[in-house]
Amino acid sequence: MDNFNNSKRSEGNMSEMNDDKTICLLENDPIEEIFALNLGDFLCEHLISPDFAHKISDKVKSKNECLKDQLVELISIYSIDSTLAILGFDSNEDYIIYNSIARTIKLMLSLDKCVIFLAKKDEDIKLAGTSDENTDEKVTSHIEKSYKDEEVIMLNENNKQIIVFPMKNKFECIGAIEITRDIDRPLEAEFIELLKITAGLFVTSLGIQKLIEQVKRVVNAEDVATSELLRLRAQLTAIIGDLGDKQQAFVEKLALAVDLKGKYKNRHSQRTADLSREICNFLKLNEKTTDLIYYAGLLQNIGKITIDEQLFDKKGKLSQEEWDKLQEHPNAGVSLLMNINFMSEVVPYIHYQKERWDGLGKPEGLGGFSIPFGSRIIAVADAYCALTEERPHRAALSNAEALEILKSESAVKWDPNVINALVEMKS
Repeated sequence: MDNFNNSKRSEGNMSEMNDDKTICLLENDPIEEIFALNLGDFLCEHLISPDFAHKISDKVKSKNECLKDQLVELISIYSIDSTLAILGFDSNEDYIIYNSIARTIKLMLSLDKCVIFLAKKDEDIKLAGTSDENTDEKVTSHIEKSYKDEEVIMLNENNKQIIVFPMKNKFECIGAIEITRDIDRPLEAEFIELLKITAGLFVTSLGIQKLIEQVKRVVNAEDVATSELLRLRAQLTAIIGDLGDKQQAFVEKLALAVDLKGKYKNRHSQRTADLSREICNFLKLNEKTTDLIYYAGLLQNIGKITIDEQLFDKKGKLSQEEWDKLQEHPNAGVSLLMNINFMSEVVPYIHYQKERWDGLGKPEGLGGFSIPFGSRIIAVADAYCALTEERPHRAALSNAEALEILKSESAVKWDPNVINALVEMKS
């Protein structure tokens, strides 16, 4: 925008005008650039003299009105439905929210139990939710210590591994999450990292909700200072940025956890995502589409984290019931992804990944070009990576062997254009 400002000044000889007859572009407010999408308001507010602006002021929104509009837009996007609905719950009643989070974490990580404790301002830390209903969990000394010292506590009691994660971000600590698992099956390092990020993400989401309530009150007030609106907008955009960072870290760690639970030794999800991106680049797709397909590739097996990991240890032939559980995994993953706001655009790519070119796939029986292009790319990348990786029931195939299998199924299972691209890349 600085270049645009300078060019406008040189073109209009604005440097020759008196200082009191000009307005500095964007009024030294760089965040305003994000919202200056209405060209009429933008021109009226920033590229004309103050005298002319005053004459037409009845047709131009005031600074406060513009700021209020921007705040309303932000809080409509980052509502509780978009930010707190991270792990699968669908109600804003506290006990349902926290119990649902605890149950989902227990299921995802094959835990014995998960308990959430929260501390409201000027109050002691208390039980907020548990994976096991009708459980009277008390605040123990290690929970107090984790919360007050903002550190992870690990201990072994009664043949159980207990880990307490402080629910904190760079702004505050609001509670702790306690998980329990059998001592002979300790929690994997990847799962520990996922829980750390989940705890921080939840805190940030709650922080946004508190700020949104404050913003609503201010926006509805008739007499409010511009400085207060600017302060709130700065706080809101800052915490939204922090939320975006934590959401991305959450997704990346979640993909690692999926691979771990699925017994993939070669980081299958990451390899699939990387190959999907290579195919996108080879086909010269635009950057945004490539990024979305990359994330979809990273998370295309996300549903597997809710499946009993014993299924992945089995070396023999799966029963029909077991096979059905594995075949349905994308649907469980879609339910989870639908509730991660910034990942919502990748959902269709994952949802239709199991479709076939001939229309005999799942879940909708789409065929040919009716299948989203991202889904067709991920399906081929996933198949190639699976064929070239060692699995419990077979050895890894060579590049040439994998390509021959995929070529034989071209225009049956797979998009022939994607297969041709892969063959050209790998030959």
